[in-house]
Amino acid sequence: MTQSKVLNEVLSWGKAFIVTFFIAIFLTTFIFQPYKVSGSSMDPTFDGVHLQQNDEKGDHVLAFKSAYIFGNNPSFADIVIVDRRINRERTVKDDFIESAIVNTIVGSDKHHNFLIKRVIGEPGDTLSYKDGSVYRNGEKLEEDYIKEKMAVPFEKVTVPEGHVYVMGDNRNISHDSRAIGPVPIDHIVGKVFLRYYPFNKISFF
Repeated sequence: MTQSKVLNEVLSWGKAFIVTFFIAIFLTTFIFQPYKVSGSSMDPTFDGVHLQQNDEKGDHVLAFKSAYIFGNNPSFADIVIVDRRINRERTVKDDFIESAIVNTIVGSDKHHNFLIKRVIGEPGDTLSYKDGSVYRNGEKLEEDYIKEKMAVPFEKVTVPEGHVYVMGDNRNISHDSRAIGPVPIDHIVGKVFLRYYPFNKISFF
């Protein structure tokens, strides 16, 4: 093979790599994003990483980032990824920097800004507490996904327009809307639709 052909081959592979690289960035910025579940706030639905216990094994999930871009609101019982920084405006720059690929390249460590929770209240819903259970618009929720009944009550709340109310499935240790308040819909980063690891627990949501 001549030097010219070798150079052409290298350039061809280089172009293919660059195109693939930018497609991957686009996909992880606007379409799909992997996340690792941390802590126990979503037990028993998900097992989380416990770094303080030197336990780095946890469920890995894939979120559909475009789920709510085209005017669709999160629905009751959706499992979502939440940007907990609700008092700051989110921009496209956030989505770009949070891309798994870009995040790895720049060495950013912003995973602590995200929570995985379940939507309990949609805009306009009124939520209240009674005898360890959540009532939505006056009706008791039958929640077979939670770990146990709530031990601590929360104040009755009506979810504002443009917001959702989220809670963890492990209600008694979850840091969620009971602490940070209703979450603006533009701070819902994506909808969890797949657990892809561990392989023996692969499941769709």
